[in-house]
This record gives sequence, structure tokens and C-alpha cells, in this order.
Amino acid sequence: MPKQKSATQILRVMSYNIQVGIATSRARHYVTGSWKHILPSSQRLPNLDRAAKLIQQYDIVGLQEVDAGSLRSNFINLAEYLAERADFPYWYDQVNRNLGRLAQHSNAFLSHFKPERIENLKLPGIIPGRQAIMAVFESESDSLAVFILHLALGRRARIRQLDYIAERVNDFPHAIVMGDLNCRFDSREMKRLFNKTRLREPLDEMHTFPSWCPQQHIDHILVTSDLTVKNTRALHHEVSDHLPLTMEIELPASIQLNRQGHRGLSLENYLGRSMMIK
Repeated sequence: MPKQKSATQILRVMSYNIQVGIATSRARHYVTGSWKHILPSSQRLPNLDRAAKLIQQYDIVGLQEVDAGSLRSNFINLAEYLAERADFPYWYDQVNRNLGRLAQHSNAFLSHFKPERIENLKLPGIIPGRQAIMAVFESESDSLAVFILHLALGRRARIRQLDYIAERVNDFPHAIVMGDLNCRFDSREMKRLFNKTRLREPLDEMHTFPSWCPQQHIDHILVTSDLTVKNTRALHHEVSDHLPLTMEIELPASIQLNRQGHRGLSLENYLGRSMMIK
């Protein structure tokens, strides 16, 4: 009998800059709510509970502007908090700016699938600290890399950072790049990225910032050309000054991801520090 072909799998992903749970809904809130970036707020965890109800519908979520546990978050690791509330089996947080008790600026990765490894990628820039998360999933004969980024505000730094990411993307047959890239898809630095890789330009321009009146397309989910995009949406969910960006991706039949049964387990503990490249 001929060997039956494996069914393709739809992967639901989200990128969300959560602004450490600050529900900014007007420009003036950047001034009146600025203290929430330093001090605890009674509204932070309720806001994150609302975010958890949304993100639990997705398979892999990349978060930016998270806190790994400091005064402003009541010393709660927000990646762990969201993973527990949204019932994600695996989570990983990456501290980019360690300001001690005042702030632990972080990116985070939440997943229903266990990657084979996680790497911290140090991004070039004048001000040190920015990193990207790379999660690698492997099947018997194929692999997929997922990158989570929060790029610099300056163009010169972004060009260097995306040039570096391009090199890592090209190490894999399939890749997904998501995050707050702080630039439009038609910017010079993004065009360089598309020219250097097999990443595709987005078909639709999704405005995600500011959340109360979206006018800028600076949050992105990019995929290599052999991954099929089924649907892309910016969701109206005002827990941050950014809207969450979502995408449904059809994976090649050669990539099969299996859901795991553990709950709320830090990938650093599961995989071990030997598999984390700092």
C-alpha cells in the first residue's frame, strides 16, 4: 500500500507588546500613567488577566515589554503569571534590561509545544542589552525556528539588528519572525531583511499602534516563503498601547508539532541551562 501523506498543521501565533500591563488608551496617559512604569498598580494584574483570556486561544505567543519580577510588578514574573493564567505548558522569559528592583525589562515566549532548544541572541546596538529569543522546533527531517524581537528606536541600530537576524534566519529551512520592530514593512531596514532572506513581505498592512487609534504598522509577523499564511488580524484589545497581531500559518507536512501535557513549566528549567545560549 502507498504510504499515506501526513496532514498539514495550522499554527496559530500571536505577537503582543503588553506594555507591562498598562492599559494606555489616550496619549495623555503616557504622562498621567508614567508612574506605573516604576511603581505597582492595582490594575496591572486585572489587565493581564484580560490578556491571558485572549492569548490562551493561540499556540505560540511572543510578548514584548514584559517584566521578570520587580517593584512595579509586585515582584511577579509576568511571563510566568500569563503562562499559568492562560494554561500554557511552556514559557521562557529573557531579561534585556536589568534595573534590579526597579525593573526587569523582558521579552517572553509562551508555547503549547516544547521546542528542542531556546537561544538568547544578543543584538548589536550602541546601548547594550537588547536580545532576541530563538526557539527551534524539530521534526524527523525538518525544522522550524521562531524569533521574538523588540528592536531599537534608532534606524541605524535596527539595520544592524535585522542584518544579524537575517543571518540566523538563513540557518533554517522555515522561520517565523515576530515582534515590535519599531519600523514599517516598507522601511529601508525591512527591505534589507527581505532581500537577505526568504522572509515575505506582509500581504496586508496591519495598524497596531497606538491601540486607541491605530495608525502605524510597527508590529509584525513574518514567515519564510514556504509557509502558507491563512489569516492575519490585528485584534482590538486595549490592555496596552499596542494591539496584538495574530496569524494562522499552515506548516509543511514535514513539520509535526505535538501538544504537551505539562503546565506552566519554565523552559529554562525543563531544557536546562546547557541548552540556553546566553
